[in-house]
Amino acid sequence: MVNSTNPETLALHGGSHRADPSTGSVAVPIHQTTSFQFQDTGHAARLFGLSELGNIYTRIMNPTCDALETRIAAIEGGVAALAVGSGQAATSFCVLNLCSAGDNIVSSTDLYGGTWNLFANTLKQFGVEVRFVDPADPEGFARATDSRTRCYYAETLPNPKLQVFPIAEVAAIGRRLGVPLIMDNTAAPIICKPLALGAAIVMHSTTKFIGGHGTSIGGIVVDGGNFDWEAGGNRFPTLNQPDPSYHGAVWTQAAKPLGPIAYILRMRTCLLRDMGAAMSPFNAFMFLQGLETLPLRMERHCANALKVAAFLASHPKVTKVIHPSVQAGEAKRRADAALHGGYGSLMGFEMAGGAEAGARFIDSLKMLYHVANIGDARSLAIHPATTTHSQLSVEEQLATGVTPGYVRLSIGIEHVEDIIADIAQALEAA
Repeated sequence: MVNSTNPETLALHGGSHRADPSTGSVAVPIHQTTSFQFQDTGHAARLFGLSELGNIYTRIMNPTCDALETRIAAIEGGVAALAVGSGQAATSFCVLNLCSAGDNIVSSTDLYGGTWNLFANTLKQFGVEVRFVDPADPEGFARATDSRTRCYYAETLPNPKLQVFPIAEVAAIGRRLGVPLIMDNTAAPIICKPLALGAAIVMHSTTKFIGGHGTSIGGIVVDGGNFDWEAGGNRFPTLNQPDPSYHGAVWTQAAKPLGPIAYILRMRTCLLRDMGAAMSPFNAFMFLQGLETLPLRMERHCANALKVAAFLASHPKVTKVIHPSVQAGEAKRRADAALHGGYGSLMGFEMAGGAEAGARFIDSLKMLYHVANIGDARSLAIHPATTTHSQLSVEEQLATGVTPGYVRLSIGIEHVEDIIADIAQALEAA
């Protein structure tokens, strides 16, 4: 492994892959296989008994996925990672790895619409309660915590409110109470390191900035290796009590010979094995291609977004711009404390004409794509109230930062003059 902490280097050289041992291939091969030949019965027994890590079946692990996992873990400063089939699967696994029926988690109100619905509705079917707290008051997380609280959950740069979450403050509260903070860092790769700020777990929808090309769906969970699950004792029964789904393994004990990876080891050997949300080797290969240029792309994303935000803030048809660069007070302080190298590419704005003007703006765009995604190399636009957040009630939409006239932009890496020209002509048409 390369001895570096710089993301520009780690994106190309980080992790377990240097060259394919059988062919010398520098590019990570696509190991498009279901199964792997065991050396002998003893080797197979050691793999299944967790005394040795290795490849058994692609639903659980795969060398191409492993290269992606170890590289992203290195970039985030974690000890291990698990690639899964989507960002939503990553979020679900993060929670279900710690929770059983009757447990609860405390979540920020500032969430992607799909995550809000997962937390507010779907997890109820599993008997898991989600308690929503406004991150404007970090102590609200402490007030919502009880003996059955298994984790805190938040987004670094929540979409669409785009007010940076108080990571260090809430992580410190969690450490005091013995509760780990899980951060969705999808919108702020490279520019934010939640593990360094005290978070225990980081996840991404790799579909977004990590891929950047808009071709593949995936997610990843990174174990920071910095949380003492064993000291939590009764708070984490899934990790500290014998697990009947894996011949009575106690994960905090089983992981000790392998490193501080109890959390991610259980997620791989139980949830991924049983629920099957595996990332395909081909998609892992595609994400590796995107990852190699991620640091460079984030520089351009952030630089372009600054100029677009300034243009929108001065436009007479725009009544409000939502981007960390134009925030003030506590919101700006949090952004400056957590983000380094830029304020991200996501932004929102509201038009004087409300929802109707927003619709005309979207329909008048010529270069920006109207799609339900973020983080592509190309610039994107959408009207969240009628698309990504349409499953929420009006009250829930407002709680997450979506108003009827809100338009969201994901600023790409095209020449900024061309981005602004397209936005300008669409504003005039609206």
